[in-house]
Amino acid sequence: MEWRQSGSHRPQKYRVQKSAGEVLASILWDQYDILLIDYLPKDQTINSEYYSTLLVQMKDILKEKLRGKFIKVVLFLHDNALAHRALITQKELTYLGYKYFDHPPYSPDLTPSDYHLFPELKKKLKVRHSSSDAEVIAAS
Repeated sequence: MEWRQSGSHRPQKYRVQKSAGEVLASILWDQYDILLIDYLPKDQTINSEYYSTLLVQMKDILKEKLRGKFIKVVLFLHDNALAHRALITQKELTYLGYKYFDHPPYSPDLTPSDYHLFPELKKKLKVRHSSSDAEVIAAS
């Protein structure tokens, strides 16, 4: 029910489009460009095993990208998520030859993705309405 004057028209109601839902993307990137974007399948969570497979994929991508270049060590920075801090992940990083940093909490100078990558992605996706996960993935 609503209060209105007699003879006045009812306010128009708009239908809300149903959103496609959420799509979780893992983005691995270096100082020059994005190396790997992996979209998590529905009803799956990121755990240390899943994250370790991403690290192996990244090793292959880096090998291809850096072909012919001498790189002494790859420095790896990730945040303090459980999958990143897990023993399985740390062993995989060591096995792959990555040197990794412990991420200090609340350190804005070491979270470039929050200041450079994600704002640009949000700008591009802000005005789009997608009806399926495939549309979201194609737009991103």
